[in-house]
Amino acid sequence: MLDRDLAVRNGDANDFFAQFNGIEHIRYAVVVCDEQDPVGCGAFKAFEEDAVEIKRMYTVPTHRKRGVASRVLLELELWAKEEGHTRCVLETGVQQPEALGLYRKRGYEAIPNYGQYIGVESSRCFEKMIS
Repeated sequence: MLDRDLAVRNGDANDFFAQFNGIEHIRYAVVVCDEQDPVGCGAFKAFEEDAVEIKRMYTVPTHRKRGVASRVLLELELWAKEEGHTRCVLETGVQQPEALGLYRKRGYEAIPNYGQYIGVESSRCFEKMIS
């Protein structure tokens, strides 16, 4: 569902972004369920020695604006901290206003685009200290 949503939002640029959204390097994921139905998720992967990169954040449309994404993000931050990391970084797109709002609300600060997102005008990168 996340990949379909991103394909619509990203349009022609989706192939560029999709190459960085594989799950082969992800060892940590959180899934929130309503009864037995998954309604939200997120993950993190190694980024730098002291940091993780938040990836694959998604909430199904029927459960948006209920705090699901905030809960997922909080759990990911706590888990990353337990693993010895001191900060989280992430990338999202200007075409994802809900995500931009969530990250700002949860204390993430805009940083210069990093890595593969340098020079990508539709990308926004953020960072939060969790120590």
